[in-house]
Amino acid sequence: MQKRRKPLNVFRIFMLVALIGAAFYFERLIVPSLPIPGAMTPTPTRNPESYISEAESLFREGKLSQAVDSYQAALQANPSDAATYLTLARIQVFLGRNLDAQLNAENALLLNPNNASAHAVRGWALASQGDFLAGEASITRALEIDPNNALAHAYYAELLADQYLNGTGSINVIEKMIEESNIAISLGQGTLEAHRARGYVLEVTQNYPEAIAEYETAIAINNNIADLHLSLGRTYRSADIYDKAFDSLNRANALNPSDPVPDLIISRIYSNTGEFGKAEQYAEQAVRDAPQIADYYGNLGVIQYRNFKWLEALETLSYVIKGGLYNDEIQVEPLPLQPVGRTAEFYYIYGFTLLRLERCNEAVPIFQQIVTGVPGDETAVFNATEGLRQCAETLSGVSATEETPEETPVGSPTP
Repeated sequence: MQKRRKPLNVFRIFMLVALIGAAFYFERLIVPSLPIPGAMTPTPTRNPESYISEAESLFREGKLSQAVDSYQAALQANPSDAATYLTLARIQVFLGRNLDAQLNAENALLLNPNNASAHAVRGWALASQGDFLAGEASITRALEIDPNNALAHAYYAELLADQYLNGTGSINVIEKMIEESNIAISLGQGTLEAHRARGYVLEVTQNYPEAIAEYETAIAINNNIADLHLSLGRTYRSADIYDKAFDSLNRANALNPSDPVPDLIISRIYSNTGEFGKAEQYAEQAVRDAPQIADYYGNLGVIQYRNFKWLEALETLSYVIKGGLYNDEIQVEPLPLQPVGRTAEFYYIYGFTLLRLERCNEAVPIFQQIVTGVPGDETAVFNATEGLRQCAETLSGVSATEETPEETPVGSPTP
């Protein structure tokens, strides 16, 4: 006899299959998505384009430092975007961050070696760090790749203008920089860099009304770039239009409060008009903004001297001549005597300060150093010679004439 089979339980089979399916689903789909105990929870990644849009908006608002941060965030999300490296470098040009601009232009070139604009930015950045030879070579390379690159022509015009100012340009540097600035305008009408370059060339050749017009055109394109307002204020000051100079320089200060240059120029305007109290306030602010740079101590010391604060002037100018620690923590390197800029002025004012304090034994070597060190600087040599004469009278027991040193001409190039 056969044993009778139990009938299949369809419901039980269905439940078993369902349990197997549920276990498979949990193992393959749910378990991988569960967080590992002790592990950090991943954060959502922003689209690089959102950073770029944010950066563009910040740039239009004049918030250049924040725009730089957003572009850097975009590059962290997408480090292979050459265009973003280039845009970042161009903004750093306006901020005066020369080394950063150079490095980001070089990053763009690593991704695209034939990017003419990247070669141009790199050249400008190198020249702004004093390497005119390498800077000119880089800009020349940009023009070989793209002869019609307006940015390259604009930066080349500025490089040539800088060479003209420091006396290192070729014999035809004036004609060349004028030509390059005109080409930049013809190719890049309506671009910030082209109008800034043309304005700069006109400024250094003392065509102030035309320079003002170019800077104002650039500002009309973007009213929130501190560098442009600084350039405009500097030109107004050179043209002796002080009220408008104050407006532009204060606007530059508002947009970039950490920049010492607007405060420096304002202090010199007040000094030229004999308002030494106000001049000293702005000169002190320039020192606070950049306490490591000896030039700002020189400017402050000259103002203190002319305000008859000889002890304060001596202490301040000693940073220029000898260097030292500011607030016991920031090292200030001394400035060697040079035939360009205001260094010679700082030296002879230091000498006269020592003379006024009856320390001619210290002043005489300073005056002698000026006579032998910068014989081509007529103003410095005149003042040093006068200082030596007064010290000779003092040391011989004759009362020295209270002469005031001759100030650097108002129309001299702005630092």
